[in-house]
Amino acid sequence: MSRFNWNDSANLLSKLTFRRAWNATKVLSSYYLSKWSKKPIQWGYPISISFEPTTSCNLRCPECPSGLRAFTRPTGMLQKDFFSETIDQLSKDLLYLVFYFQGEPYLNPEFLNMVQYASKKKIYTATSTNAHYLNDENARKTIESGLDRLIISIDGTTQDVYQQYRVGGNLNKVIEGATNIMKWKKKLKSKTPFVIFQFLVVKPNEHQIEDVKKLAKDIGVDDVWFKTAQIYDFENDPNHLIPSIDKYSRYRKKGNSYEFKGKLANHCWRLWHDPVITWDGLVAPCCFDKDAQHRLGDLKKKSFKDIWKNREYTKFRAQILKGRKNIDICSNCSEGTKVWSNN
Repeated sequence: MSRFNWNDSANLLSKLTFRRAWNATKVLSSYYLSKWSKKPIQWGYPISISFEPTTSCNLRCPECPSGLRAFTRPTGMLQKDFFSETIDQLSKDLLYLVFYFQGEPYLNPEFLNMVQYASKKKIYTATSTNAHYLNDENARKTIESGLDRLIISIDGTTQDVYQQYRVGGNLNKVIEGATNIMKWKKKLKSKTPFVIFQFLVVKPNEHQIEDVKKLAKDIGVDDVWFKTAQIYDFENDPNHLIPSIDKYSRYRKKGNSYEFKGKLANHCWRLWHDPVITWDGLVAPCCFDKDAQHRLGDLKKKSFKDIWKNREYTKFRAQILKGRKNIDICSNCSEGTKVWSNN
């Protein structure tokens, strides 16, 4: 199973400049040198970043901080001026920009304007959405924004199954939104965005894996990805979400409980190339720090380049190289347990 697609990959490579390629070489070299020496060495600047449009969400998914309204940090919206100032600092080296961390991106009224700003700087842009706001107008604007990749979360093919995880969601709106995107993509003769159905495999929906492939084909989306679910209290699985199909689970049965089956090697590529920036400017180490508890800097106080190689970042990279098992956000990491499928 593979995530590779020729058209999407060619589009990504078209964004590559000599400077971005040289930056990526420096970052990759410093990462491998750090693994070898067990000392944190950082050359270059991020190849990719995740920028959070908002923490707000219309759904109440049971294993999501946004859905549970469980953040300790403030809820808010990313401001366009702050976004553009930050992107201006990074754009010459930055290849890939994910407009997502927590929340539903389309709730931010400036979201597609920010996508367009990044697209004009020839940065590959991607986002993930529950698709409830992809009405006809937003679908057209999405195509016109230049968005390169659109991930649509669809965790069931019937309403009764879909709503068991996507609490408060309407499957018909998701299907309508995906259909609107494909319609405008064809109407505007656009090759982008590359549209993906992402299916989070949980116990209530695992019997619909083949059904979602058929649905994707009927609508005409480009690919289907199957994703393993992160369960916070996985030992007890109080919501009964852990699937019975082993390859779609991050956990294995151990007696009357469960254990995490991922391998936590003492290194992490994300710490060298892919930081997270929250809506209010906090820099977090990766997307598993959902509440930004490991705050490595504040962009409202310092520039990104000052933060990227500061003492806090160096210390955190050193901790990773010493032992990931001692870092809370690493305990549920999906690296090595993801499952992808071409449609």
